[in-house]
Amino acid sequence: MTQRDTIVIGAGITGLTAAFQLRRRGTDVEILECRNRVGGQIHTFHIDGFTFESGPNTGVVKYPEVAELFEQLDGKCQIETAHTSAKRRLIWKGDRFHDLPSSLTTAITTPLFTWKDKLRILGEPWRRRGTDPDESVGDLAERRLGRSFVDYAVDPFLSGVYAGDPYRLPTRLALPKLYRLEQDHGSFVRGSIAKARQPKTDRDRKATKAVFSAKGGFGRLTEALAESIGADRITTSARHISILPHDKGWMVSYEKDGERHAIEARRVITTCGAYSLPRLLPFVDSTLMADLNNLYYAPVVQIGVGIDDTRGHDRMAFGGLVPSGERREVLGILFPSACFDGRAPRHGAALAYFMGGVRHPEMVDMGNDELTAIVRRTLVDMLKYPADLAPRTLRIFRHERAIPQYEVSTDRRLAAIDRLRELYPTLTIAGNLRDGIGIADRIKQGFDVAGDERA
Repeated sequence: MTQRDTIVIGAGITGLTAAFQLRRRGTDVEILECRNRVGGQIHTFHIDGFTFESGPNTGVVKYPEVAELFEQLDGKCQIETAHTSAKRRLIWKGDRFHDLPSSLTTAITTPLFTWKDKLRILGEPWRRRGTDPDESVGDLAERRLGRSFVDYAVDPFLSGVYAGDPYRLPTRLALPKLYRLEQDHGSFVRGSIAKARQPKTDRDRKATKAVFSAKGGFGRLTEALAESIGADRITTSARHISILPHDKGWMVSYEKDGERHAIEARRVITTCGAYSLPRLLPFVDSTLMADLNNLYYAPVVQIGVGIDDTRGHDRMAFGGLVPSGERREVLGILFPSACFDGRAPRHGAALAYFMGGVRHPEMVDMGNDELTAIVRRTLVDMLKYPADLAPRTLRIFRHERAIPQYEVSTDRRLAAIDRLRELYPTLTIAGNLRDGIGIADRIKQGFDVAGDERA
């Protein structure tokens, strides 16, 4: 019988970060992963000189833990911050992309917003704070900034982050920092100014808000974490994992290569999706599990597109997002090769298309020919490439459960997690079912659960 202090379920970025931190502390830890590789949603492909991600393309250095993780890896993987071009964001309106305003001046001159709403933007600091704790991101932004701001800033932003509907996501759950700006300071503008004036420690300054990846793609980061943890502490292709309470803590069993294995552990950390928990935790009461498992994941199709020679038709920007009201077939198109070096040949470009989401979940079932036709068509009529320019490489990635939607049901899920913690103090329910969906959120959670002294 194998014995470990801690078992981590899931070798995505959260589980790898948590296990890496535990190993650094000298904890006897092992990871169990049902797939045949590490990385979870992160999977980097190098094809014909192009670098494509099938999961997240970028993150934001919004926590010190992000910078510290790369420091701790001691050269095994280097952080790569995006070029200044990444500060430029594009929004589709009518028949072309427009720059998203980045200052008060450009907010007043942009064609994206109506004149009525431009005046509302000027009056935002004096608007009353909201009183509905479940007010959606869309309703909050419409109340404070106007409907055209929702349509051409908030809607495409939420499509890019959540592939979701801004009127279905409560602000306090989906964008808690934005919610607190209004609640604590009465205004987004006044809150941002107050935050900027707060004194910062040297550690605080590591959170630069810069857009980042890893040199060579995020797959390099998960590979470096796995190498540092040790191959002998990671079991992939672990099927039918089951966790049961045991007199010494927990009994974790799984199947690999047709054989059943069991591990005794004092502590267990789960980092898998909510949909995996019913089978993983068979001892949990069905009513409690229903609340724990009440999370909808938006399906997303991501397509990596490689162009050998752009013929000078380069887009020096982070990417272009498409408001739902424009009724296009894509949620957005990112330009990774404009943000990071080495993602495409010298005169070429690497693009990342996103389709589907909560409004069009059926697109995940579209055939390859249909999806390819959308790409070829939009390369011409949206990105303005010459009609005879064909992609060198096109790779389609389908994610039936891509992005969790933090809707009102989140409160019941978080309460269920707290209740399980009361019943079983050495069982930690982590992963993207709580604490944010971005890669920086996942890294920070990995640090937090590893350092949880209550377990």
